[in-house]
Amino acid sequence: MCGIVGYTGKQSVAKQILDALELLEYRGYDSAGMAIVDETNGQVQIRKRAGRVADLEKVWKANPVNGICGIGHTRWATHGGVTTENAHPHRQGLVTLIHNGIIENYHQLTEEYDLADHLLSQTDSEVAAGVLNALYERMDHDPLLSIRHFVKELQGSYGFCIMFEDRPGEIYA
Repeated sequence: MCGIVGYTGKQSVAKQILDALELLEYRGYDSAGMAIVDETNGQVQIRKRAGRVADLEKVWKANPVNGICGIGHTRWATHGGVTTENAHPHRQGLVTLIHNGIIENYHQLTEEYDLADHLLSQTDSEVAAGVLNALYERMDHDPLLSIRHFVKELQGSYGFCIMFEDRPGEIYA
């Protein structure tokens, strides 16, 4: 079962996310990941790994990023195999997101938004990131308007936690 966490505040986000993901370990999952807004340059940095939260923590410790805003995810595969590439978060353009659920029309959206050559994973979630990024660009970087249009495009069930690279410190869910 997947789990989503997000944190924006005054404490180190990596510790907050890793601690929260550890609390979700009893639910079962196949990979874990997090995206953190780097406090030195404001860019979103992703760390993810197939395996347990302890494996994600090792990846982060080998290449740490510090910040006070981020999102984290534990995944139970529905689309695509158990690989680091398929682990969440997914980024397309300025959009980084994590997703619980199933986007039933992801094949149609891949074609409609011409995403096939831009995808690194085999997940419906990365397709969702690509669709939202396209809408975000079309709607003058207005996150709320973009998200409203985005959910109208989707068929299925979903919960998202979203960050936009040009809006550091903000999380949309």
